[in-house]
Amino acid sequence: MNVYETVDIAKLIKGNSYVGRGIVIGKSSDGKNACCAYFIMGRSANSRNRVFAERDGVLYTEPFDASKVEDPSLIIYAAVREYENKLIVTNGDQTDTVYEGLKAGKGFACSLKSRRFEPDAPNLTPRISGLLCFENGDFTYKMSILKSADEKGTACNRYTFDYEPLPGVGHFIHTYVCDGDPIPTFTGEPERVCIDNDIDVFTDKLWDALDEDNKISLYVRYTDLKTGGCVSRLINKNK
Repeated sequence: MNVYETVDIAKLIKGNSYVGRGIVIGKSSDGKNACCAYFIMGRSANSRNRVFAERDGVLYTEPFDASKVEDPSLIIYAAVREYENKLIVTNGDQTDTVYEGLKAGKGFACSLKSRRFEPDAPNLTPRISGLLCFENGDFTYKMSILKSADEKGTACNRYTFDYEPLPGVGHFIHTYVCDGDPIPTFTGEPERVCIDNDIDVFTDKLWDALDEDNKISLYVRYTDLKTGGCVSRLINKNK
């Protein structure tokens, strides 16, 4: 096995009915853009009743039909937001935890010390998070996963990964390995994936690979490292 190999993200996802929520961070092949992507999937009616909405530079998950919301606590949150020269992306309300931590002078991992995996037994869904730090015409990035140490949720294991970007290389972390009962938690390091130069190519590739029944929403953002300008793509299955 070549540990330095990068894989087309579609090959990792296609045919897998449920990888849950996922974060991708990396640099385009031409070295010009930082890529950040976040998607959500869902099996229950409550989970599927969602859309992404972008307001004032912040990406939110919102109910598609507010009258059908059963429990908003784990499904409605700010998923992507900025603080100074940093971009935060997470699969839950720990986005705000990281934001407030950065404002208080804490680091990424330190900010997440106060959080654990989600209290949704028996699945005990991991909290996955990412942080892009822009400086001097380039960026670095970190990824985190907070997961249960056992099937009872007795303790929380915390893993943080710190990256210097390489052209064409990204890292992909998701909450689950595949569908199941309970759903098996993601294991190991974030997976190395290819990052396309074209945001539309990458967006279409990722969206098309996600399971048709369970995919809900996808957000992709490319940041020009020279100018700081951003372009984004947002797809909602519910329209």
